[in-house]
Amino acid sequence: MNAQDKDPTEPAIPQREPDRVLLHMPVDVRSASLVVLAVLATVFVLQWAQAVFIPLMVSLMLTYALAPLVDRLERWKISRWIGAAAVLIAIGGGVGWTGYSLYGNATALVDSLPLAAQKLRLAMRSGNRPADPSAIDTVQKAAAQLEQAAQENSEKVAARKGVARVVIERPAFNVRDYLWTGTVGLLNAAGQLTLIAFLTYFSLGSGDTFRRKLVKITGPSLQKKKITVHVLDDITGHIERYLLVQIFSSALIGVATGLAFWAIGLENAAVWGIVAAVTNLIPYIGSVIVMAAAGLVAFLQFNSIQMALLVGGTSLVIHTLVGNLLVPYLTSRSSRMNPVAVFVGVIFWGWLWGIWGLLLGIPIMMVVKSICERVEDLQPIGELLGD
Repeated sequence: MNAQDKDPTEPAIPQREPDRVLLHMPVDVRSASLVVLAVLATVFVLQWAQAVFIPLMVSLMLTYALAPLVDRLERWKISRWIGAAAVLIAIGGGVGWTGYSLYGNATALVDSLPLAAQKLRLAMRSGNRPADPSAIDTVQKAAAQLEQAAQENSEKVAARKGVARVVIERPAFNVRDYLWTGTVGLLNAAGQLTLIAFLTYFSLGSGDTFRRKLVKITGPSLQKKKITVHVLDDITGHIERYLLVQIFSSALIGVATGLAFWAIGLENAAVWGIVAAVTNLIPYIGSVIVMAAAGLVAFLQFNSIQMALLVGGTSLVIHTLVGNLLVPYLTSRSSRMNPVAVFVGVIFWGWLWGIWGLLLGIPIMMVVKSICERVEDLQPIGELLGD
């Protein structure tokens, strides 16, 4: 029977709607919203109070790195306060003496970077054929002649009117001045270093006092105290292992880079070794900085793109071999982290705290990973950060 032949008095049969598929979320939406708001507030506070948090984190890293030395002095019946002062004075004196000894070479190296970049730009523009000027050079020469003619005409007009001509000379670009004005300045840097030194000294001198107080305030439950002790042990072990590996790998990269550049014949090879060792502490970016800067200086010295590629490639090979072969071998399985999570974390902390964020990003993430692995509700985050 067609639809047209259907009796209009017959009641219509209601159509049954298909069953809806409901997705049960594993988390409460309201709780997740509160977590997001709390995270955003935390990020804002970290950015706003970075002048306080950065010295705290740097002093904490130095405390973990220098604690074994102070512990060794304490076993030799030397007070922790005296041992901490001796270690900090020795390190400060060594850094100051090294900087004073290499100051002249470092200054010459920094001053040569703009000249090297300009020379490389001219070589790339002319295609390494100085005798055959390109069309761009011809146009630039014509523009220079037109500008000179216009200046001569303006000088003649000014002379007839009796007006003195004023010439404004632009100051030469100085990398040292640019770097200095781009940082926090002398007084701010001195204040930050002083604060870090005092915080590190008090942390080393107090020993495990803070650790014992933290375990005590977790509550009377023995289970909570055990969890707190395990978390602190994991944090201590992971950070100490990470710092030892970084110090050893940086020293190895510095020595290998200095010797390789000395064998090639690059000037200021010792300075390059120190620069390579220091920048190795910056994940991903440090090797690129050394490769590019060393290649520029090599091009200025040897006047050859091939030598520049040789120097830059040597630096990259040294960083790659040490970073991809030696560091994973020295790092235990429990301390390794997901490379994607590490890269994202480094970008985040670098955006938040600048150069200090790049240096402190991985240790901070290791602390977060250790805490999340011991707290049941945060274990998914620990699994995400782990390798």
